[in-house]
Amino acid sequence: MVSFVTQNTTNMNKQVFINLAVTNLQKSMDLYTAMGFTNNPQFSDDAGKCMVWSDSIFVMLLSHDKFKAFTSKPIADTKGQIAGLFSLSVDSLDNVNKIVNDAVAAGGIEPNEMRDYGFMQQRTVEDFDGHTWEVFYMDMSKFPTEQK
Repeated sequence: MVSFVTQNTTNMNKQVFINLAVTNLQKSMDLYTAMGFTNNPQFSDDAGKCMVWSDSIFVMLLSHDKFKAFTSKPIADTKGQIAGLFSLSVDSLDNVNKIVNDAVAAGGIEPNEMRDYGFMQQRTVEDFDGHTWEVFYMDMSKFPTEQK
């Protein structure tokens, strides 16, 4: 007789793990720490660092060798080509500026000036491997309303 255990998926914690291939693990960890991530040593080792943004969002910084263990595709050169845009929402324009300014001070690159859409301000920072992060603040009270 085979028995199955059913799981109540409504109580399951949904989380996002973004896995990034990096060339210098320590340097990358320092940059992400400057951006406001914290390291979870329980899920970190010499080949990968688990960087925590929130209770449900994690970035796994992985050496190229460790990253290759998860895929048969070649690792993209994200310094010369874009592979994805990762966006972080924060609660104020001051936090946008702090995160990006701290990342640039730690060696990140800001490839363009801040974008101001009226209801949303956004700045961009690239890490040492060219992974691109959009840090933004959105004030929905300033969101344009539809005119009839």
